Amino acid sequence: MKLNEIIELLNANVIVNNGIANIEIEKVTASDLMSDVLALGEEGSLLITGLATPQCIRTAGVVGIPAVVIVRNRDIMPETIQAAKQAGISLLSTRYGMFETCGILYSKGLKPVKI
Repeated sequence: MKLNEIIELLNANVIVNNGIANIEIEKVTASDLMSDVLALGEEGSLLITGLATPQCIRTAGVVGIPAVVIVRNRDIMPETIQAAKQAGISLLSTRYGMFETCGILYSKGLKPVKI
């Protein structure tokens, strides 16, 4: 699924656009624990998190995750936005909580990362 479609499904705001039109997403990683993302995340997946600090961007960069969705309309720190721009990671926000966000994407055919 193209990231553009995910943006529409989640009624997401684009905070940082780093090639959104070209990003294809098949799997989703959802966690507020970046250690779990480091251990279980997969390159090319979408990260869904409530963590709005630069740490989520740094973690996504290490794993090879091209886009991060911040849930619950969290205020995103300017440092997080800057980190996303520098890392080339697309950054989105949605008003939905993590459970609902995951449910929407799962119902549209996106898969979880393998554990």
